[in-house]
Amino acid sequence: MQRHLLHQRFAAQSEQLRQVREWVRETALASGMNEERTGRIVIGVNEACMNIITHAYGDTQGDIILDIIQDDAQLKIQLTDFARTVDCSTIKSRDLDDIRPGGLGVHFIHEVMDDVSYLPGKNGKGNIVIMKVSINP
Repeated sequence: MQRHLLHQRFAAQSEQLRQVREWVRETALASGMNEERTGRIVIGVNEACMNIITHAYGDTQGDIILDIIQDDAQLKIQLTDFARTVDCSTIKSRDLDDIRPGGLGVHFIHEVMDDVSYLPGKNGKGNIVIMKVSINP
């Protein structure tokens, strides 16, 4: 049975991410997820939001919608933006052997989530990131 646990719209600005992390943390813990796993999920969602802010919006302004849905023992975390649509085939982490700062957000997201999907937004505008994670693996 699906339960919609959280629906928040916020400005796609890094200053908003502290509040986003708090929403995700509170929601994950309330769903029954343990503290350690919650911390990893919070970082993964933060990374996904930063990628949207940096790569989808760039220098433009816009919003992100965060939805968290519980389906039995799984959380579905969905981020929807209204930026230019990104070619989903180009979303990948850099080579892990390439030692330098940055560029590992996508890798980390895939490490902490059970499943990650990138979809074009509705009506050809925006992007949707869907991350699924088991509450108790």
